[in-house]
Amino acid sequence: MRKFKSVLFVLFCIAISITYSYAKDISYTLDDRDRLIRVEEGLKGVNQRIDSIEKRIDGLDKRIDGLQGLMYVVIGAIIAQTLAVVGFSLWDRRSALMPVTRKTKELEEYIESTLKETKEIKEREIVLENAIREYAKHEPKLYEVLKSLRLL
Repeated sequence: MRKFKSVLFVLFCIAISITYSYAKDISYTLDDRDRLIRVEEGLKGVNQRIDSIEKRIDGLDKRIDGLQGLMYVVIGAIIAQTLAVVGFSLWDRRSALMPVTRKTKELEEYIESTLKETKEIKEREIVLENAIREYAKHEPKLYEVLKSLRLL
């Protein structure tokens, strides 16, 4: 029972001290008012600085947007130049190879016609050689000449 009384006494003391602390009157002096005014004026200065910083940031945003547009233009110009160089190199290569291909085709046709002519001449030569051999069988002088030239 004694414990109960001591616990009850402690709770009673705590309750009194809580009510006493809430009942306490906080005094507001002129010094506190002056300090509050100075703090408010300081906050106004801070707000003005923040506003000026926001204006600077807005200006920077506009400049960044302008630079971003310029960057797009520069990238577009680089891509256009690259495409122009590739196009020019393809066109130049094609135009440089065209005379070579034409000349090659002409030479191939010339070689083909020359081979045909050579084949015809060889065939005629064989026919003429056979004809001369046959004629040489009937002509003894011609036979002697061809034999000396080792054509028989």
